Amino acid sequence: MTRLVNIGLLLLVVASALVLVRSAYDARRLFAEIHKAELEALRLEGEFKRLEAERQAQATSLRVERTAREKLAMHTLNPAITMYVVDPQAGPTAARRPADAGAPPSLGTGAAPDADTANVTAGGTR
Repeated sequence: MTRLVNIGLLLLVVASALVLVRSAYDARRLFAEIHKAELEALRLEGEFKRLEAERQAQATSLRVERTAREKLAMHTLNPAITMYVVDPQAGPTAARRPADAGAPPSLGTGAAPDADTANVTAGGTR
């Protein structure tokens, strides 16, 4: 009987050792995965900072203006090339025109400009 108890205890010790080895293996594997994830996070953070700096460099106002002039053939608005468009459905108040077609309409008493008048540049709409 003692011998049977000893064999049972030996089997329990061996099973416990196998569970312990498996647990240690899983812990090492998970630690390696965490380490890989941390390295990937550092790499992505560096790439994000690089892309953010590149985006800020691309979005400078001088670069945007240069690109608009060179690639889109746009230019700044000035009174010499301003045309005033009147909406025909707006009614008789829209028919008022400034004395000089190149000058902006006068606001007189500080009232808001007509909502039906829009600035249009030569070569396209605003």
